Amino acid sequence: MKLSDQLDRPLQIQSTPKRIISLVPSLTELVYDLGLSTELVGVTKFCVHPEDMRTRAKIVGGTKQVKHHYIDALDPDLILCSKEENTSEIVAELEKKYNVYVSDINTLDDAYDFFNDLGRLCDCEEKTTALVSEVQSALSRYKNNTADLPQLKIAYFIWRKPWMLVGNETFIQHLLSELGFTNVYADAERYPEVELADLKKADYYFLSTEPFPFEEKHKVELPVNPSKVKIVDGEFFSWYGSRLLKAFPYFLELRTNL
Repeated sequence: MKLSDQLDRPLQIQSTPKRIISLVPSLTELVYDLGLSTELVGVTKFCVHPEDMRTRAKIVGGTKQVKHHYIDALDPDLILCSKEENTSEIVAELEKKYNVYVSDINTLDDAYDFFNDLGRLCDCEEKTTALVSEVQSALSRYKNNTADLPQLKIAYFIWRKPWMLVGNETFIQHLLSELGFTNVYADAERYPEVELADLKKADYYFLSTEPFPFEEKHKVELPVNPSKVKIVDGEFFSWYGSRLLKAFPYFLELRTNL
Protein backbone atom coordinates (compact mmCIF):
# COMPACT_ATOMS: atom_id res chain seq x y z
CA MET A 1 0.00 0.00 0.00
CA LYS A 2 1.31 3.44 -0.94
CA LEU A 3 0.22 6.22 1.38
CA SER A 4 1.63 9.52 2.67
CA ASP A 5 1.29 10.80 6.21
CA GLN A 6 0.11 14.31 7.08
CA LEU A 7 3.59 15.73 6.53
CA ASP A 8 3.52 14.27 3.00
CA ARG A 9 6.11 11.65 3.92
CA PRO A 10 5.58 8.47 1.86
CA LEU A 11 5.01 5.14 3.60
CA GLN A 12 5.40 1.71 2.10
CA ILE A 13 3.08 -0.66 3.96
CA GLN A 14 3.38 -4.22 2.67
CA SER A 15 0.55 -5.71 4.73
CA THR A 16 -2.00 -4.73 7.38
CA PRO A 17 -0.06 -3.72 10.53
CA LYS A 18 -0.27 -6.25 13.34
CA ARG A 19 2.16 -4.63 15.80
CA ILE A 20 1.36 -0.95 16.35
CA ILE A 21 3.09 1.49 18.71
CA SER A 22 1.33 4.77 19.49
CA LEU A 23 3.33 7.68 20.88
CA VAL A 24 0.23 9.92 21.02
CA PRO A 25 -2.28 9.45 23.89
CA SER A 26 -5.34 10.56 21.91
CA LEU A 27 -4.42 8.24 19.03
CA THR A 28 -3.84 5.36 21.43
CA GLU A 29 -7.45 5.67 22.58
CA LEU A 30 -8.59 5.93 18.97
CA VAL A 31 -6.75 2.75 17.92
CA TYR A 32 -8.26 0.92 20.88
CA ASP A 33 -11.78 2.16 20.13
CA LEU A 34 -11.44 0.96 16.54
CA GLY A 35 -11.09 -2.58 17.87
CA LEU A 36 -7.32 -2.79 17.42
CA SER A 37 -6.35 -3.40 21.04
CA THR A 38 -4.59 -6.67 20.19
CA GLU A 39 -2.46 -4.93 17.57
CA LEU A 40 -1.52 -2.09 19.95
CA VAL A 41 1.69 -3.44 21.50
CA GLY A 42 3.39 -0.23 22.68
CA VAL A 43 2.21 3.06 24.23
CA THR A 44 3.54 6.02 26.23
CA LYS A 45 3.28 6.58 29.96
CA PHE A 46 0.76 9.32 29.18
CA CYS A 47 -1.65 6.96 27.40
CA VAL A 48 -4.30 6.90 30.13
CA HIS A 49 -7.36 5.85 28.11
CA PRO A 50 -8.62 3.24 28.44
CA GLU A 51 -7.55 3.04 32.07
CA ASP A 52 -5.85 -0.33 31.74
CA MET A 53 -4.05 0.48 28.48
CA ARG A 54 -0.65 0.69 30.14
CA THR A 55 -1.04 -2.86 31.45
CA ARG A 56 -2.26 -4.16 28.10
CA ALA A 57 0.71 -2.76 26.14
CA LYS A 58 4.39 -2.10 26.83
CA ILE A 59 5.28 1.43 27.98
CA VAL A 60 8.07 2.60 25.69
CA GLY A 61 8.65 6.04 27.27
CA GLY A 62 6.95 9.41 26.98
CA THR A 63 5.98 11.64 24.09
CA LYS A 64 9.32 13.51 24.08
CA GLN A 65 11.66 10.67 25.02
CA VAL A 66 11.38 7.00 24.13
CA LYS A 67 13.33 3.89 25.07
CA HIS A 68 14.54 2.64 21.71
CA HIS A 69 15.52 -0.81 23.03
CA TYR A 70 11.91 -1.36 24.15
CA ILE A 71 10.67 -0.37 20.70
CA ASP A 72 13.21 -2.64 19.00
CA ALA A 73 12.09 -5.56 21.18
CA LEU A 74 8.46 -4.98 20.12
CA ASP A 75 9.46 -4.96 16.42
CA PRO A 76 6.52 -2.75 15.30
CA ASP A 77 5.28 -2.62 11.75
CA LEU A 78 3.67 0.83 12.32
CA ILE A 79 4.44 3.66 14.73
CA LEU A 80 2.00 6.56 15.16
CA CYS A 81 3.50 9.95 15.96
CA SER A 82 2.32 13.56 16.04
CA LYS A 83 4.06 16.70 14.85
CA GLU A 84 2.58 18.53 17.86
CA GLU A 85 3.55 16.04 20.57
CA ASN A 86 6.65 14.15 19.40
CA THR A 87 10.03 15.59 18.50
CA SER A 88 11.48 15.57 15.01
CA GLU A 89 14.51 13.79 16.48
CA ILE A 90 12.35 10.88 17.66
CA VAL A 91 10.72 10.59 14.26
CA ALA A 92 14.04 10.77 12.40
CA GLU A 93 15.55 8.00 14.52
CA LEU A 94 12.54 5.70 14.37
CA GLU A 95 11.97 6.02 10.64
CA LYS A 96 15.41 4.56 10.02
CA LYS A 97 13.96 1.18 10.98
CA TYR A 98 10.18 1.41 10.97
CA ASN A 99 7.13 2.76 9.18
CA VAL A 100 6.32 5.99 11.05
CA TYR A 101 3.10 7.87 10.35
CA VAL A 102 3.25 11.49 11.59
CA SER A 103 -0.10 13.19 12.10
CA ASP A 104 -0.50 16.97 11.85
CA ILE A 105 -3.97 17.77 13.15
CA ASN A 106 -4.98 21.40 13.50
CA THR A 107 -8.62 21.19 12.36
CA LEU A 108 -11.46 18.71 12.41
CA ASP A 109 -10.92 18.12 8.69
CA ASP A 110 -7.32 17.13 9.51
CA ALA A 111 -8.70 14.68 12.08
CA TYR A 112 -11.12 13.22 9.54
CA ASP A 113 -8.26 12.79 7.06
CA PHE A 114 -6.25 10.98 9.69
CA PHE A 115 -9.17 8.70 10.54
CA ASN A 116 -9.48 7.80 6.86
CA ASP A 117 -5.75 7.11 6.54
CA LEU A 118 -5.82 4.91 9.62
CA GLY A 119 -8.78 3.04 8.20
CA ARG A 120 -6.83 2.28 5.04
CA LEU A 121 -3.69 1.35 6.94
CA CYS A 122 -5.39 -0.97 9.40
CA ASP A 123 -8.16 -2.35 7.19
CA CYS A 124 -10.97 -0.83 9.25
CA GLU A 125 -12.32 1.73 6.79
CA GLU A 126 -15.94 0.97 7.64
CA LYS A 127 -15.32 1.92 11.28
CA THR A 128 -13.34 5.07 10.50
CA THR A 129 -15.91 6.23 7.95
CA ALA A 130 -18.61 5.77 10.58
CA LEU A 131 -16.52 7.68 13.13
CA VAL A 132 -16.17 10.66 10.79
CA SER A 133 -19.92 10.69 10.21
CA GLU A 134 -20.69 10.44 13.93
CA VAL A 135 -18.37 13.33 14.85
CA GLN A 136 -19.81 15.49 12.08
CA SER A 137 -23.34 14.72 13.29
CA ALA A 138 -22.40 15.51 16.89
CA LEU A 139 -20.99 18.88 15.85
CA SER A 140 -24.11 19.63 13.81
CA ARG A 141 -26.37 18.82 16.77
CA TYR A 142 -24.27 21.05 19.02
CA LYS A 143 -24.55 23.97 16.60
CA ASN A 144 -28.30 23.51 16.28
CA ASN A 145 -28.71 23.47 20.06
CA THR A 146 -26.60 26.60 20.60
CA ALA A 147 -27.63 28.62 17.54
CA ASP A 148 -29.60 31.15 19.61
CA LEU A 149 -26.88 31.69 22.22
CA PRO A 150 -24.67 34.79 22.05
CA GLN A 151 -21.04 34.58 20.97
CA LEU A 152 -18.76 34.67 24.01
CA LYS A 153 -15.21 36.00 24.21
CA ILE A 154 -12.84 33.64 26.02
CA ALA A 155 -9.18 33.19 26.89
CA TYR A 156 -7.97 29.59 27.15
CA PHE A 157 -5.04 28.92 29.50
CA ILE A 158 -2.86 25.82 29.10
CA TRP A 159 0.04 26.61 31.47
CA ARG A 160 0.86 28.43 34.69
CA LYS A 161 4.11 30.28 35.48
CA PRO A 162 4.75 31.16 32.76
CA TRP A 163 1.11 31.78 31.96
CA MET A 164 0.44 30.48 28.47
CA LEU A 165 -2.71 30.56 26.37
CA VAL A 166 -4.04 29.11 23.15
CA GLY A 167 -3.49 31.28 20.09
CA ASN A 168 -3.92 30.73 16.38
CA GLU A 169 -3.13 27.70 14.19
CA THR A 170 -3.94 25.14 16.87
CA PHE A 171 -6.57 22.43 17.12
CA ILE A 172 -7.97 23.98 20.30
CA GLN A 173 -8.42 27.35 18.61
CA HIS A 174 -10.16 25.70 15.66
CA LEU A 175 -12.47 23.81 18.00
CA LEU A 176 -13.27 26.92 20.04
CA SER A 177 -14.29 28.68 16.85
CA GLU A 178 -16.46 25.74 15.76
CA LEU A 179 -18.13 25.80 19.18
CA GLY A 180 -19.08 29.46 18.80
CA PHE A 181 -16.47 31.02 21.08
CA THR A 182 -14.29 33.99 20.16
CA ASN A 183 -10.74 33.54 21.39
CA VAL A 184 -9.39 36.97 22.36
CA TYR A 185 -5.87 35.66 21.68
CA ALA A 186 -6.67 34.25 18.24
CA ASP A 187 -4.36 36.85 16.69
CA ALA A 188 -1.37 35.48 18.63
CA GLU A 189 0.84 32.71 17.30
CA ARG A 190 0.06 29.25 18.69
CA TYR A 191 0.77 29.35 22.46
CA PRO A 192 1.67 32.87 23.58
CA GLU A 193 2.95 33.76 27.04
CA VAL A 194 1.14 36.56 28.85
CA GLU A 195 1.64 38.71 31.94
CA LEU A 196 -1.51 38.55 34.02
CA ALA A 197 -1.36 42.31 34.50
CA ASP A 198 -1.81 42.67 30.73
CA LEU A 199 -4.57 40.07 30.40
CA LYS A 200 -7.07 40.89 27.69
CA LYS A 201 -10.70 41.37 28.63
CA ALA A 202 -12.96 38.38 27.99
CA ASP A 203 -16.37 37.10 29.04
CA TYR A 204 -14.80 33.94 30.48
CA TYR A 205 -11.35 32.58 31.20
CA PHE A 206 -10.88 28.85 30.72
CA LEU A 207 -8.26 27.00 32.77
CA SER A 208 -7.57 23.65 31.13
CA THR A 209 -6.91 20.47 33.10
CA GLU A 210 -4.02 19.68 30.75
CA PRO A 211 -1.19 19.99 29.98
CA PHE A 212 -1.00 21.97 33.25
CA PRO A 213 -3.46 20.43 35.73
CA PHE A 214 -5.40 23.55 36.67
CA GLU A 215 -7.68 23.19 39.69
CA GLU A 216 -10.29 25.30 41.47
CA LYS A 217 -7.62 26.77 43.74
CA HIS A 218 -5.95 28.44 40.75
CA LYS A 219 -8.99 30.55 39.87
CA VAL A 220 -8.15 33.29 42.34
CA GLU A 221 -4.72 33.84 40.78
CA LEU A 222 -6.25 35.57 37.79
CA PRO A 223 -6.94 39.31 38.24
CA VAL A 224 -10.61 38.89 37.32
CA ASN A 225 -13.86 37.97 39.01
CA PRO A 226 -13.46 34.25 39.94
CA SER A 227 -17.00 33.61 38.68
CA LYS A 228 -15.67 34.32 35.19
CA VAL A 229 -12.99 31.63 35.49
CA LYS A 230 -13.95 28.08 34.55
CA ILE A 231 -12.00 24.84 34.88
CA VAL A 232 -12.47 22.94 31.61
CA ASP A 233 -11.62 19.39 30.57
CA GLY A 234 -8.45 19.64 28.51
CA GLU A 235 -8.86 16.19 27.00
CA PHE A 236 -12.16 17.13 25.42
CA PHE A 237 -10.66 20.28 23.92
CA SER A 238 -7.35 18.85 22.70
CA TRP A 239 -7.75 15.11 22.04
CA TYR A 240 -8.62 14.74 18.37
CA GLY A 241 -9.43 11.04 18.28
CA SER A 242 -12.50 9.07 19.26
CA ARG A 243 -12.81 11.14 22.46
CA LEU A 244 -14.51 13.75 20.28
CA LEU A 245 -17.68 11.64 20.45
CA LYS A 246 -17.78 12.09 24.22
CA ALA A 247 -16.76 15.74 23.97
CA PHE A 248 -19.81 17.32 22.35
CA PRO A 249 -22.28 16.52 25.15
CA TYR A 250 -19.73 18.08 27.51
CA PHE A 251 -19.38 21.14 25.27
CA LEU A 252 -23.15 21.57 25.15
CA GLU A 253 -23.48 21.45 28.94
CA LEU A 254 -20.56 23.86 29.34
CA ARG A 255 -21.93 26.34 26.81
CA THR A 256 -25.51 26.34 28.06
CA ASN A 257 -24.35 26.90 31.65
CA LEU A 258 -22.29 30.01 30.84
